[in-house]
Amino acid sequence: MQHEILHVSGHIPLTLIFGVLLLTGWFAHVAGEKTGIPRVSLLLVIGVIAGPDMLDLVPDQVSSWFDQVTHLALAMVGFLLGERFMGRELKRSGRKVLIISIGEVLSAAVAVFLATQLIGLDPVMGLLLAAMAPASAPAATLDVINEEGASGPLSGIVLGVVAIDDAWGVILFSILLVLAQALNSDMAPLGWMLSAIWEVFGGIALGVILGFPMALMTGHMRKGEPTLLEASGFVLLCGGLALWLNISYLLACMALGATVANRAKHYKRPFSDIKGAIEPFMVMFFLLAGFKMDIGMLPSLGMIGAVYIVSRTIGLIGGGALASSVAGADSVVRRNVGWCLLSQAGVALGLALLVEERFPEVGSKILPLVIGSTIIFELLGPIFVRWRLKRAGEIPS
Repeated sequence: MQHEILHVSGHIPLTLIFGVLLLTGWFAHVAGEKTGIPRVSLLLVIGVIAGPDMLDLVPDQVSSWFDQVTHLALAMVGFLLGERFMGRELKRSGRKVLIISIGEVLSAAVAVFLATQLIGLDPVMGLLLAAMAPASAPAATLDVINEEGASGPLSGIVLGVVAIDDAWGVILFSILLVLAQALNSDMAPLGWMLSAIWEVFGGIALGVILGFPMALMTGHMRKGEPTLLEASGFVLLCGGLALWLNISYLLACMALGATVANRAKHYKRPFSDIKGAIEPFMVMFFLLAGFKMDIGMLPSLGMIGAVYIVSRTIGLIGGGALASSVAGADSVVRRNVGWCLLSQAGVALGLALLVEERFPEVGSKILPLVIGSTIIFELLGPIFVRWRLKRAGEIPS
């Protein structure tokens, strides 16, 4: 009897694995605060070390969760992006922020695509890398500005741009993804155009349709009443329906968030609830991305990775300066804004995982490249933000 009590099953309970993953996320958060290393980078590195290419500490069953965790996390991210993109925050941002955000998103994508074609990369892979280039990391930039107490025209513009540029990036990604699918298939032009219209506009329509009843329910609730069940239920319903209907679930959830932000009276509560609910999924998302990384692919991707990093940097800096000139922004903004937008994190990884899902052969190369470049941009991005804010004289002495 004692032997049976002490016997431990060889099958690791899912509850135990969940607990370990979430505590690892907590450890990365604490370590990041102590060392200054971004939490995303720590989670990715921990995932790589624990993955099959190194210590192989992760049970095979964990890999099967990855697609579902990705869909859950990105559905919530899309909903939050929708609030930034079409909510009252955009209305406060003004014309300059709008022009600069569009300019830097387009310039980053164009720079990366042209650079990849100059080195002879396949146009499909070039388009997909270009589609991921504009994605940024608002949290990293915001942390630096808050930590340093920076204020001034540059800080104000940067805060406005990082609040909405990921939303523009997701829209551009959805369009370029459809274009890459067209180049990669034998479908007739009319066929892929209809497919593109269905995927992009169908996603937007679904989000708007579901957004009205969600906004109605949210707006008529008593002040302070919890909305986590309603909010998460609508977001996951929207994402699930989009996957089932084969339309863009990122755009669908963005449209859902935008509709709720504009229609609901108490519009902040569902977004704050989703921000609280998303944390465990994002921790698992970053760890699982690290688990999936194929380290053996990195040497062969060295040249492509370097071209991606350099061309994205040039596109953001040059595009930010050009767009600032068009917008009539101050010279201090023109000289510095692009340098403050280099950080890249969760959204870029999520888009890379969607690419791997749609284009398995190309995606197997893009995922390790984006993970590697994300770690570099996450480490260097905040340093550049602090440097340029100091040069602009917006950090108190």
